[in-house]
Amino acid sequence: MQHREIISTDQAPGAIGTYSQAVRADKTVYISGQIPLDPDTMEVVGESFAEAAHQTFRNLVAICTAAGGNLGNITKLNVYVTSLSDFSILNEVMSGYFTEPYPARAVVGVSALPKDVPLEIEAIMVLD
Repeated sequence: MQHREIISTDQAPGAIGTYSQAVRADKTVYISGQIPLDPDTMEVVGESFAEAAHQTFRNLVAICTAAGGNLGNITKLNVYVTSLSDFSILNEVMSGYFTEPYPARAVVGVSALPKDVPLEIEAIMVLD
């Protein structure tokens, strides 16, 4: 029987809909899409794409930590951006949070995201 646990931390933004921050099923953690919200104020952070991306990765770090892991345990990232022209900035910011071997990743251009943010990132993490 599969063990299922809801992961929640006040170090990342609370859910703004009917979902959990993350769900752990055995050793796999499914992290809901994170956007650049300050967890204390729930306000959007960042006047630039880079600032927004940094906040989004900080939110991912907080959830990974709450689940007992770290960014190095992430096996898959799905990144949604409202402008594919920010692709190189995303790569630059991401290089400050990940080292090789990098997780698998998809970057998808979308027309809009919640709260009109420029990116959203969801992840799958496998714990040791």
